Amino acid sequence: MSLVTKKAPEFTIDAVVGDGDFKKISLSDYHGKYVVLFFYPADFTFICPTEIQEFSRRHEEFKAANCEILGCSTDSKHSHKAWIKNGLGKLNHPLLADFNKTIARDYDALMGDTGMALRATIIIDPNGVVQQASYNADLLGRSVSETLRMVQALQTGERCPVEWKPGSKTLGKG
Repeated sequence: MSLVTKKAPEFTIDAVVGDGDFKKISLSDYHGKYVVLFFYPADFTFICPTEIQEFSRRHEEFKAANCEILGCSTDSKHSHKAWIKNGLGKLNHPLLADFNKTIARDYDALMGDTGMALRATIIIDPNGVVQQASYNADLLGRSVSETLRMVQALQTGERCPVEWKPGSKTLGKG
């Protein structure tokens, strides 16, 4: 069942921020902002660091669009910290430690009985409503550029046609 147009499931969870600090994070901390909640299968893997690091590199572009980024996997906060210290490097967005798989389950992003999250991307609007949700197989990396474009399209409040880009003509109000 799709979460799109429904209230985003609330959560409060341990996260790792910056270069390895632990912090409690709640979805409600971001009320009034767009949120990209992206799930990835596991720490210390192959495609995941490319996505996590690209979201981190593009952080200022998302921030300029009143959007915060939250990465999430079912790994522990200790695994996240070890990966940041031994490979990923300092990040500009938190990594949520969904060790109990609650968030992945609530967002329908749990991959079968593997205990890992799918490669899922959820865009939540400033009122806490899910506006976009996509799910990729483990072997398919997502496009950070497309995620940013979707946030920017949502912010127009208008119908945006195929291949719409910021500054392009929309199709008017819905």
